[in-house]
Amino acid sequence: MGRGSESEPAKMRLTGWLLLLGLTVGGGQAAHRPQYLRSFPVHSVNDPCYDEDRPRRCMPDFVNAAFGVPIEASSTCGRDGPARFCDMREPPGAGETSLGRSGTLEASCEICDAADPTKRYAPAALTDVHNSNNVTCWRSEPRAGTVEAGPDNVTLTLSLGKKFELTYVSLMFCPHAIRPDSMAIYKSADYGKNWLPFQFYSSQCRKLYGRPTRATISASNEQEARCVDHNRYSVDGVQGSRIAFSTLEGRPSAPDFDNSVILQDWVTATDIRVIFHRLQPGASNGGGGGGGGGSSGKQSQSTELTAGGKFGGVPKKAADFLPYPGAPTTDSGAAASGVFTYALSDFAVGGRCKCNGHASRCVKGADGKLECDCKHNTAGRDCERCKPFFFDRPWGRGTMRDANECKGHPGRRVIKYQFKRHQPLNGKLPISCRGSRRVTQPGGGFETTDGEPFSLDLPSSSVLQTLGP
Repeated sequence: MGRGSESEPAKMRLTGWLLLLGLTVGGGQAAHRPQYLRSFPVHSVNDPCYDEDRPRRCMPDFVNAAFGVPIEASSTCGRDGPARFCDMREPPGAGETSLGRSGTLEASCEICDAADPTKRYAPAALTDVHNSNNVTCWRSEPRAGTVEAGPDNVTLTLSLGKKFELTYVSLMFCPHAIRPDSMAIYKSADYGKNWLPFQFYSSQCRKLYGRPTRATISASNEQEARCVDHNRYSVDGVQGSRIAFSTLEGRPSAPDFDNSVILQDWVTATDIRVIFHRLQPGASNGGGGGGGGGSSGKQSQSTELTAGGKFGGVPKKAADFLPYPGAPTTDSGAAASGVFTYALSDFAVGGRCKCNGHASRCVKGADGKLECDCKHNTAGRDCERCKPFFFDRPWGRGTMRDANECKGHPGRRVIKYQFKRHQPLNGKLPISCRGSRRVTQPGGGFETTDGEPFSLDLPSSSVLQTLGP
């Protein structure tokens, strides 16, 4: 009898230690833990979403979201058979100028053929490892480039497979390729169903896109796409260069991004589309004007470049190939034969997997799609809502000031609710519930029709409506 009574406390202590051991060792296997243990929060020692037991804002790593992702191109050089294309290069033995180059360019032509790996210019080259010592390029089919032909509408579409918050979109042009005069970057936040303009580039912003050059962004139009003249006719531009669009540059609320729902929506994208509209500028671009900027300072220093006029500051020999109205166009001209192409060597998109401050990484889900590894009792592909029974406070985005962890009520019955202003009826506060449940307030507490009591601290003029079943 005595031994039995002495063994009971020992058994209880042993059970306590086993429970503690189970919480420690089995923390990473929450799905396999017994039901009665799942209400205890268990966090990895190195979990970026927690500082010991305190929740804190966490974000996935900053990445090039385009790396290794297939790109869909509406046009590819050599896809329908061998084709001839030309770039602009310095001729062999050209003399040096104060720019370090001769400033004289001539057409250099090659053949593209998708059936020949050495002559292939597939869109896969845009998102592979970018090596400046071994540049790989995508090229469109050769374009006539005439103003009368209308917009080319050559498109590149990148599908990220999930919402990302983007910092920049970067396009690297192939060496010696002519940088396009007019192009646009669009984004979709609903997997390609709807598209919104992100940024425009043109020497004639108002004429082509109906927008002023470098419009000022104010707090009232922070989701407005701007148009920029990127001065493609500098010598550096002809030799290959990069365009980098910063999504938050010039946006007044950028320093307070955590509290700007407008900018959070502005940088969110599931897909990016680049549309090349025009390879050559219009004839009204004389002197580099035409509604968006002139020739660069470098151009004016070189006697080998035209001083403007109908060619708008184009290298002399290159100007012979540009078929503007009134310009000489012959069958021997490169542009008249339609041999210039849109050509990119790298398509990069910098940003983070969108998890609203509630996850430090994105993983492949059971359906094979990318999703956030949500913490702070949040759920959804983007951690955009609270888990069931964790509605003690409204869902909120995690910020530096407040992680906005979703909270529940361990140890008592929890319901999901939202408040509406209402006047009491006959001294009782009605609560509208889904299904057949009916809840009233008889006196101090609440009770359900099945007789199970629970309590809520509610204003007397509030109505409670459950959000779940």
